[in-house]
Amino acid sequence: MGEWLGQNVELTPTGIAHGGYSVARLDGRVVFVSDAVPGETVIARVTDDSKSSFWWADTVSVVTPSEFRVPHIWHEADVSRDPEKRVGGADFGHIVLAHQRELKKEVLRDALIRFGKVDPATVSLLLDKVEALPGDDKAKGLGWRTRVRLHTDDRGHVGPRARKSHDIIRVSSLPLASAGINQIAPLTEEYGNVGSVDVLSPSIGDPRLIVGHQKPTVIREKVGDREFRVDDNGFWQVHHGAPVALTNAVRGAIDPSRFDATAYNLDLYGGVGLFAAALADVGGSSTRVTSVEANERATEHAGENLAEWVGAMAETAKVDRWLSALDRRATPVERTRLEAATVVLDPPRTGAGRDVMALLTRLAPAQLVYVACDPVALARDVAFASAAGYRLSKLTALDMFPHTHHVEAVATLVREGNAPE
Repeated sequence: MGEWLGQNVELTPTGIAHGGYSVARLDGRVVFVSDAVPGETVIARVTDDSKSSFWWADTVSVVTPSEFRVPHIWHEADVSRDPEKRVGGADFGHIVLAHQRELKKEVLRDALIRFGKVDPATVSLLLDKVEALPGDDKAKGLGWRTRVRLHTDDRGHVGPRARKSHDIIRVSSLPLASAGINQIAPLTEEYGNVGSVDVLSPSIGDPRLIVGHQKPTVIREKVGDREFRVDDNGFWQVHHGAPVALTNAVRGAIDPSRFDATAYNLDLYGGVGLFAAALADVGGSSTRVTSVEANERATEHAGENLAEWVGAMAETAKVDRWLSALDRRATPVERTRLEAATVVLDPPRTGAGRDVMALLTRLAPAQLVYVACDPVALARDVAFASAAGYRLSKLTALDMFPHTHHVEAVATLVREGNAPE
């Protein structure tokens, strides 16, 4: 190993892989290539040839461009720059926006078939397209980020990190950021060695900076006619249209024939209660739902945000421990209510995982509504659920991160047959 490391080679990728890399072959091995478009020919530098079955490479120039290649939306990420000096956060910015969605659809489709073990015909039936969020096409996929984290180098210069390192890249603009962020983003200022500078533009109130570690301040975010309290350094969807789009997707994912407002409904990894509210909206004022979230501050806000539903509760706990305790202590009546339940879960990028899915399916809720930001993690959890008697019945894919490889999916898994004894 090592003979190809640092070498420039000509490659013609034929497909797209999870993580935004195009897939080519060289000397009988798979090569994952950054900054390429399937179907074009590029010169790429091999960056890792340590594996016997696959290598990694970065595009350094384009020989025959794809019809879907366009000038990069962010100069500092363009293929004309040295790969080590390309900023991260816009790895699909050189691809026509509509084609980005086709590539994301292919990645999600492949993940569900390969890792989720879902029948290809079922995937084709459920996955029609990756949907654009309202206004994104008109805006050319720009200006959607309402939260940006910048970092400082040892001289106090501010900027995003390079894609494959912790190096700070000084940039002249933030094309994916909202107008509010671009008004105050400190791209030319020096802050000293504070580590990070967060810039956010909430839907209510003025844009703001969080320099280094500061005591959190409560802000409000508007979703439809409802307001949500959240810490300014807490988690909130970064696309300005994502909270509404996801609320609608979660509502649409709930099978009304399997929904019981009075059941032991759950919102796992619940944050400040966005999806618990979406679920409760389906059932109305009588809805019972318990939101479970590990972050205590977020749970406090969830309690406030869900106050209009008498049957809504917010509990601070790690989801795996909470489900395990519930499984041990649940009474026969509670188990009956759980078997009638709808469970919404929005796990971290790594997914819920085998243990959580085992606990959850043992409780046997009527349906699971799974919100996922990682196709492979979603697919693996779908496989766990399928092995426990659940079937993938609905799927919505949303392009919440234009000009990046990321795609959001909302999947419905319904229990088939009777609940386990």
